Amino acid sequence: MNQGYFHRVHSSTPTRFWVNNPTRSEAKKAIEAGAICCTTNPSYVMKIHQNPEEKELIEGDIKEAVQRYSSDEMAAAYVQRQVVKRIADLFLPLHEQSRGAVGWVSIQISPLEEEDPRKIIQDAEENFKLGKNIIAKIPATDAGLQAIEALAKERAPIIATEIMALAQAVAVCELYRKIPEAHAPLFVTHITGIFDEYLQNLVKEKNIPVNPDSLFQAGCTLARHQYHVMKERSYPGIHLGGGARGLHHFTEMVGGDVHVTINWQGTADVLIQQNPPVVPRFYTPVSSSLVSYLAKTFPDFKAAFLEDGLDRKQFADFGPVVLFRSMFEKGWKYLLELVKLERKKR
Repeated sequence: MNQGYFHRVHSSTPTRFWVNNPTRSEAKKAIEAGAICCTTNPSYVMKIHQNPEEKELIEGDIKEAVQRYSSDEMAAAYVQRQVVKRIADLFLPLHEQSRGAVGWVSIQISPLEEEDPRKIIQDAEENFKLGKNIIAKIPATDAGLQAIEALAKERAPIIATEIMALAQAVAVCELYRKIPEAHAPLFVTHITGIFDEYLQNLVKEKNIPVNPDSLFQAGCTLARHQYHVMKERSYPGIHLGGGARGLHHFTEMVGGDVHVTINWQGTADVLIQQNPPVVPRFYTPVSSSLVSYLAKTFPDFKAAFLEDGLDRKQFADFGPVVLFRSMFEKGWKYLLELVKLERKKR
């Protein structure tokens, strides 16, 4: 019996480990270590392009894409799909052995067109052609919710992403619950680490005096709150933690009926090396005084915590969501630049 950290987490708690944006060798290591699924995002190519293992293959994909498509956007989408498909093929045996319970690999195309629900739907439908273990990753914004509604009616597997606020999670779950045809897997994210990064940036930019111990707990406090609301209301969907920026964004979730996606390098590999005790911390009570303090110090925390803290039209412009999307935009523009450079050679 494998006694590695994630295998012990899986054997003693309902918490599950996913790997985020891996190279092929990292994906293989993650599967061996217990990863059940994989997430990728629009920054994926940027993150692995300079890796010696991936560089030659990716540049081959770019050359083929430029030959196939006159549009840089279409060429970039082709490259993204080819890179993700190689990872999906590695997870396919898990998917087949589990009859679709695990082995999912997510894909998200251009963040520059996230305001067009028709484009989101078209991209998702094209993505599904890559393999039966592909799952669509769609932002929980007004446009994204329109796309989620349409795809859920087609029984498409969905990860609702870019969720920073309870209002976003509730909107996804309420929408999904009203669709009789919606029987495919649904994962409702909370991008915990990015929310923490957003608050840390605010503290630095505005010189906000704050208790560092309280600040450390902000993202996980919101994640726990979202989870409890989903469970209390028997909402559809599995809570999927993301955006990890520290080991605690996994270890603090241990014990909950949640899935958490983390990078291999710097997070998963460190946890395996450290091999800490598996201590369920997810249900540790959150004091009302902590919530009050964070809500008073950070209006954006209050907006994220309250169910009516944001209107649906505000989701896309919520500060932490904008920060997360800006990272995707940077990654996608990097890929577009690779395409443009290859095209100039011709």
